[in-house]
Amino acid sequence: MRSYLKICLSIAALSSVGMLPVAASAACPPLLDHTFTRLQDGKPMPLCQYAGKVVLVVNTASYCGFTSQYDGLEKLYARLKDKGLVVVGFPSNDFGEQEPGSDKEIADFCRLTYGVEFPMVGKTVVKGKNANPFYLKLAEITGSRPKWNFHKYLINRDATQVVAYTSFTKPDDKDLLNKIDEFLK
Repeated sequence: MRSYLKICLSIAALSSVGMLPVAASAACPPLLDHTFTRLQDGKPMPLCQYAGKVVLVVNTASYCGFTSQYDGLEKLYARLKDKGLVVVGFPSNDFGEQEPGSDKEIADFCRLTYGVEFPMVGKTVVKGKNANPFYLKLAEITGSRPKWNFHKYLINRDATQVVAYTSFTKPDDKDLLNKIDEFLK
């Protein structure tokens, strides 16, 4: 037992100083190999933590005609998170300046108004040449760039397939739900 414990401690020590590869980083698909700042606390939020999950990526805004989709997104996340779905919100002020607040203001609005518990990144750019690299890659893969707030990208478990949905696609849309179910299997 003592030898086993020593081996485990040695492996842990070597991993912590970078001398051994960490399994989680080796399994990260290139598409998810991005780190953002978490909206709620400003800590790093590596997308690699969602490797093996179905990921619904949504650019969000607090003052938009589509803002009520937060409610449906939260319900979808709550219903399917244990089956492997994660919704990730990307607040952006790119469309009509409908997300003018600070990260704290956005986090408070989402939590207090819609009870949002799904992960969200700090405010970011999602359109044009200054879009964050993750969004540039999603647009490149799908050929679909966000034209407004609440544009959606659905990524399968191994991050080899991405499907885009317009802002008009609600979280309870039949086609979206069918694709989520397909990707969860």
